Amino acid sequence: MSILLRNIIRFVLLLLIQVFVLNEILIHQLVSPYIYMLFILALPFNLPRPALMLLGLLMGLSLDMFMNTMGMHAAACVFIAYLRPFIINILSPQGGFETTQKTPSMTSMGVSQFLIYAAILVFLHHALYFTLEVFGFANPLYLLLKIILSSAASLFLIILYEMLFFSRK
Repeated sequence: MSILLRNIIRFVLLLLIQVFVLNEILIHQLVSPYIYMLFILALPFNLPRPALMLLGLLMGLSLDMFMNTMGMHAAACVFIAYLRPFIINILSPQGGFETTQKTPSMTSMGVSQFLIYAAILVFLHHALYFTLEVFGFANPLYLLLKIILSSAASLFLIILYEMLFFSRK
């Protein structure tokens, strides 16, 4: 299957899972699991930053249309799409991942590297999204707790997705 077709299927699948399943889950107003940002995390290593940001905008606006959130998901997606190459460069070994593998995953990066990569970007996504959602720092403990718990739930779902859809090589 071509990389383009795989990413189109991933886009639609993650969007549908997010809209019809995960948006119905809210645990004590603190945990809001999001998996849709995995689309941005799993795009090919060699994709240029403008293309990443455009695809992030497309994913974010698609979710914003379903959730009526007026660009908050789009802002968070473009933010992590912009930061993704920096994070990959920091985490990559001297040779880089690009020369040996095509897309970030547990099999291409190794479990610990992928978990660090995903955890950083998921946390940054959630920090921006929930800060925009609250639109203030009136209750910083609540905001921090929501960011941390939602990031943990989202990271768990991303790991589960990786284990279900990527075979060990």
